[in-house]
Order: sequence, then C-alpha cells, then structure tokens
Amino acid sequence: MPLTLIDTPETLATYLKTCGGTNPTPVCAIDTEADSLHRYRESLCLIQFAAGPDCLLMDPLAIQDLSALGDFLQRTVVWMHGADYDMTMLKRQFGALPAKIYDTQIGARLLGARRFGLADLVLHYFGVELSKSSQKADWGKRPLTPKMVEYALNDVRYLLPMADQIVANLKAKGRHAWFEESCDSARKKVLERDEARQDAWRIQGTGKLDRFSLACLRALWHWRDKEASLWDRPSFMVATNRQLLEWCTLLAQRQQVALPHHFRTDRLKRFHQTLETLMAMPEAEWPERPKLMRRKRDRDFERKVELLLKARDAAAAELDIDASLIASRAALEAVADGESAPAQLLMQWQLGILNLER
Repeated sequence: MPLTLIDTPETLATYLKTCGGTNPTPVCAIDTEADSLHRYRESLCLIQFAAGPDCLLMDPLAIQDLSALGDFLQRTVVWMHGADYDMTMLKRQFGALPAKIYDTQIGARLLGARRFGLADLVLHYFGVELSKSSQKADWGKRPLTPKMVEYALNDVRYLLPMADQIVANLKAKGRHAWFEESCDSARKKVLERDEARQDAWRIQGTGKLDRFSLACLRALWHWRDKEASLWDRPSFMVATNRQLLEWCTLLAQRQQVALPHHFRTDRLKRFHQTLETLMAMPEAEWPERPKLMRRKRDRDFERKVELLLKARDAAAAELDIDASLIASRAALEAVADGESAPAQLLMQWQLGILNLER
C-alpha cells in the first residue's frame, strides 16, 4: 500500500533520504494548507508533496521537527501553483525558501491562459474536474476526512505532469526565459516582504480619511485584533474591514455606532472603553495622513502614458497574453513621470517587449 500520510519525524527523514533517487537535484511539487479561516494566528497544518510516482501528505501538527524537509528543499527544484501564499508559509516555517521555485500559474499566464486557477488548468490539460468541496475546510482538525485527504492530494497530483507540458509550450513559444525571470522575481518579493508592519491598521480604503478618522480606525483595528486573539478566530469574524471603515465614518460625524446584536457583553464593554480612550486622545496623537506624491498630469505626461499603454496593449494582443503581465498602468505612469527608472519596476523581458532602456 503506498504511503499517504507522514506524521512522524522518523518517517519523514527516512522517506526524504530515498526521495528523488540518485538525482542530485530532485524535483517535487508542494502545496500547503493553513487554518487562516478558522484561527486568529494561522498555522501550517498540512503539506502536500509529490515527487516521481509519489503523492502524499505531511502533517506539521504531528511532526514537531520539520528540519529534514527544510534541508531537502534547499537542494530541490520545487513546483507550486499560485505560489505566493505557499512561499510565505515555507518562509515562516523554515526562515528560508528553496533556491528554485517554479509556478505553474505564472507559466500558464505567459502562455495566454485567462482562466488559470488550478482546477481550470487541470481540466484544460487533463480533462479532469476537481472537487472544491474542502476549499474552506478546517485543516487544523484531526483526523482528516477521506474527502479532505483526496482534495489535498489533488492539489499536487497533477502539478509535475502539468509543469512538463507548460515548460514544453513555453520553450516552443520562446518564452521560457520570461518564465524563469518571472518566477525568480516572485520568489525575491516574498523573501523581501516585511510581515511585521507597524501600520498594519492602514487597510485599503483609508486614503481619503482625515486624521481623526485615522485615529478611529487605528483604535478600532487594535480593538478588533485583541478580540480576535481572545476568541482565537480570524479578525474578519469579529468585524470586517468594511465595517471598521463604516464605523469610522459614523464616529467622525459624531454619530452612534450600532454594533451587531450577537456581540457578547464583555466585547461591547471593551468596545466602549476603546471609544472613551479615543475621544480623550489629544489631537497631537492622531496619526498623520500619508504624504502622497501627486504627479503633474500635464499634456506631455498624458501623451507619454498613452504611448506606453498603446505599445503594451499592442504587444499583449500580438502575444495573446494579459496586458498586465507586461506592465501595470501604475508602473508605466511612474516611468512616464520619471519617478522611477524602467529597470526598477520591470523585468528584463518586459523591458525588451516595450523597447525601454534596460
């Protein structure tokens, strides 16, 4: 019977010693599952792994020492799909990333795919329709149900044969170098990303808030964060970002906030204590609005942007890929304004397509 679940450090170490055979640079596929939809502080709950004929699960909740896997990945070519989140989880777990990570989603998009979810690509390449029934399952619960096991295994079962087809097609179209550079860039972004932001409370939608409204948002964000921690649930289950912004608007207008009826007495009490502290806060302690660089949108700037967009869109149409893969509008505006050199924002293959200075 093939090995399906590894849940001890001894079994993990023994398996990885033979995985990949005599190949000095093994190739594997990895996916991860966490409990971010169910816990305050998300944990790595499951690692899906495929290599050669093997397709199995590794249980980080049972294996306290995953160092054998970390060492193995350092000498392995790793394939993922939509790799940003999985790279983030591996970086948190091991403090490092495999030296070479390829993303089938990036490859598919460079080939022109407009529907590039894993299920879409498995259907396209293999004619197999994957079930999404366990997409929002609680991966921190044990034992895993047979349905959850099957769902998890399917996340890596098709990645390596799909990767072979994607690589062959990229090489045939002369786009494999683009793929290599794009994957390296995505890996670098995860390595450089600072996850310990001091201003995490500045959520999307705060750009037009005045200083008092920002003070409200900061106070409510920290109240929500504390409530989520006490409850051990994700913060959105206490209040969504949209609710926080709506409440800030009401407070700025000196109106009363109507809280959800299901809030417990102690949560309501802490909310009102937060408001009391907020209202007593001196103006000098209100957060500053971020200083935004305002571009001079004169006729010359608009002409430069229009020419860059026209070149981008024409190239995208000829290549039959999404134009945003070549460059975002924001990047092109920064180039047109002289705010950034093209090479600071774009990869070499993108610069080449747009005939910009390398």
